[in-house]
Amino acid sequence: MTQPTILVTGATGRVGGSVVARLHAAGVPVRALVRGEADFPEGVRAVRGDLGDPASLGAALEGVDAVFLVWPFLRAEGAADVIDVIGKHARRVVYLSSAGVGNGDGDGDGKGEPGDAITAFHTELERLIETSGLEWTALRPTGFASNTLGWADELRATGAVRAPLARLARPLIHEADIAAVAVQALTTDTLLGARPLLTGPELVTQEQQVALIGEAVGRPLRFEEIAPAEAAERMRAAGYPAELVAAVLPAQAAMLDRPEPVNDAVERITGIPARSFREWAVDHAADFR
Repeated sequence: MTQPTILVTGATGRVGGSVVARLHAAGVPVRALVRGEADFPEGVRAVRGDLGDPASLGAALEGVDAVFLVWPFLRAEGAADVIDVIGKHARRVVYLSSAGVGNGDGDGDGKGEPGDAITAFHTELERLIETSGLEWTALRPTGFASNTLGWADELRATGAVRAPLARLARPLIHEADIAAVAVQALTTDTLLGARPLLTGPELVTQEQQVALIGEAVGRPLRFEEIAPAEAAERMRAAGYPAELVAAVLPAQAAMLDRPEPVNDAVERITGIPARSFREWAVDHAADFR
C-alpha cells in the first residue's frame, strides 16, 4: 500500500491531530474530517462532515483509500451506516478502540463486558468493522495520558487535584505513540486483522502523575484524595452521563488490585520505545501553566 489517501476523523483531537501531523510529515496525502473551522498545516485538506450524519461523509471519502476512525459517541447507534458509507469508498479502516474490549487482556476475542458503558460501544464497533469486508485494525490503548488535562484548571487555580484513588496506577499512553502505531496500520500491511494492546512503559499512580506534572511545570503540585461518592457527585455536576459515572469509578477501583498489563507493543510495532508519563508531562507542561 503506497501513498494512500487517508481520511482522519477526530482530526482536531489529541490522537487524530497527531495522526494528521505524522501522515503529513511523511508526505502521505491526508484529509482531516471536521465539523467546523479548523487550522491544519498547508497541504492538509480539511473537509466537512459529521459521523452523526452518514450522508454528509460521501464527499470527504471520495478517492480515499483508508480511514482512521475515532467514534465520538458513547453508543454505537448509527455506526453501521457510517461503516457502510466508508466501505463504499475506502478499503481499509483503522479503529481507535479500547483496552477494555476483551477485558483489556489483548487476547483478540473481541468480547467486552456486556452493558459496560466504557467498552460496549467499542465492542460493537469492532464487530461491525470486522464483518464489513473492509481491511481492518483495531487499536486497543490503555488510558490516555492526555486525560489528565482534565486536571489542568484545578491545578492552576489551587495547586492540587481533588480526586479518588491516589494509589490507582495505570500505564497511561502518550497520544503520539498511539498515532505512530496508527500510521503503521494505515500505511503498511503489518497490522492487518490485528488488535494490538497498546500501553505506556510503566505503571504510574495518580499521585505520582500529579507530582510529575509539578516537576514539568516547575512548582509543587499535590493530590488530595476524596471519597468515590464525592467524585461521582462532582462528575454528575460537571455533566457526565449517568451511565458513564456508574461505570468509570468501579472500573478504576477494580484496577487497584488488578492493574492493567504493561507491554512493549509500541516498540515492537514502531521500533521506538513508548514514551513515559514524565515525557508526556514535559511535552504538555504549557497546558498546565
